[in-house]
Formats: sequence, C-alpha cells, structure tokens
Amino acid sequence: MARMMDANAQLAQPLTAEALMREMLIQSALENAAEAQDIGLPADRIIISCKVSSVQDLIKVYRDLGSRCDYPLHLGLTEAGMGSKGIVASTAALSVLMQEGIGDTIRISLTPEPGESRTKEVVVAQEILQTMGIRSFTPLVTACPGCGRTTSTFFQELAQKIQHYLRDQMPIWRNEYPGVENMSVAVMGCVVNGPGESKLANIGISLPGTGEVPVAPVFVDGEKTVTLKGEGIAEDFKLIVDEYVRTHYAEGGRLRQAVTSKLPKTIPLKAI
Repeated sequence: MARMMDANAQLAQPLTAEALMREMLIQSALENAAEAQDIGLPADRIIISCKVSSVQDLIKVYRDLGSRCDYPLHLGLTEAGMGSKGIVASTAALSVLMQEGIGDTIRISLTPEPGESRTKEVVVAQEILQTMGIRSFTPLVTACPGCGRTTSTFFQELAQKIQHYLRDQMPIWRNEYPGVENMSVAVMGCVVNGPGESKLANIGISLPGTGEVPVAPVFVDGEKTVTLKGEGIAEDFKLIVDEYVRTHYAEGGRLRQAVTSKLPKTIPLKAI
C-alpha cells in the first residue's frame, strides 16, 4: 500500500482513491499468487478471491483481474447485508460478471435474520446459477406476481408449498431420477395468464383467482388432464407431480432422455 501510494503521488494524473484501492487489491492478489508458485504451489491449486462490499467495485476489480490472469476466480460480494438487500446486491454483482464469463466459484454472504438457517446462502447461490441457465439444482416454480387477482392466501400458500416440496424432494429425486432438476412447474393464480403458463410448463396448475371457489385445472405437457377442487388441492397436486416424475424421469423416461440429450456438458463459467 505504501509503495503504490508513493508511486501514484508521483504521477502527472494520479489515480483516484477508489481506483488506487482496486489496483492495490488486484496487485496484492497477483503478487501473492506468484510468490506461492515460486515456493512450489502449483498454479492449478490456486484460486483468487478479491471480495469487496461495493457492487460497482466488485465488477471493476474482477473484470480487470480476469483480463490479467488465468487463475480460477472466486466471486462474492462480501458483507452484502440482510434479506432482500443482500440477495439483490449479490445477484446484481455476480450476474454481470458471470454473464461475461468471469468467475469459477461463487459465495453468497448474507447476514442471517434471527433464527434463520445459514443454508439460505446456498439456496440463493443455486437459484442465481439456475435462473441464469448455468447449472440446475432443483425444479423451480413459475408463479404469478402480486396483483388484485392473486391476493388469495390459498394461491400464495399453494405456490409456497409446492416450491418447498420440490426442494425437499431433491435429495431423493437426484439419485433416482436424473434430469428432474430441469423440470418446469407452474403454479398460477388466475385465468388471465394461468392456463398459458401452465401449458408451457412440464406440469402446471391454474387457480381461478381471488374470491372464487378453488377449482384448478392441471396441465401435463401442455394438455389439460384433470381439474382439482376443494381444500386438498395442494396434496392432490403433489401426487400428480410425484407420478409425473416417476413416469418421465425414471430410467428410460422419455422426457429425461429428451432433456439430457440437449444439455451441454458441464463447462466452467469462463467458457460461457
């Protein structure tokens, strides 16, 4: 730091304090990695992390670092914060870098809310990778946003129950049903967009809307198969999902074969 501050002071156009900080961080990382190699650590055992807590600083540091070395890079917005603030900030920073092919591993650093599990960091990291199409971990639910037609707690609870059910089942499904993590599920809350989104998903359900009797058609591979009614819709839909997974993703399942045949082999983020 002292060396670089002195050198910067002698420049005709010195770097700003922020730019100098970023350059110090990058040079420190590269110099330490070079010294580690000099004393015998192989380059393929080194991974560099230059975490900072500012989104724009993180993007600039890693863009520069990625252009100046071939070491694997570990991405993470450190001290991102709590709740939606931490999730949004981490997603904004990491998504920009990964879209540019920068980064090889990631970490989401969230301040846990009282009593909250630390596993939320892992879930957020997985969902960032999956929504960007980089790697799939579990079927994700397409669901309606909040509006005057979806204020029903019945719909909200249904979407929540199905999302939790899919994630809870993955430890079992992962081994028994290869490819199930790519399955698409839609839980829709009214007749405006519900049927269309449900038809586009592998399996979908569409409720009528707020204030109406819970009557929900189910669509499987674009075709309406059954209409669920009453208070047991969630449990009935889970059974339909279970049957779909067994028939489509078990060994020899036609959908599993179709999906896996189209997927690229696993590649590092730098190659994307």
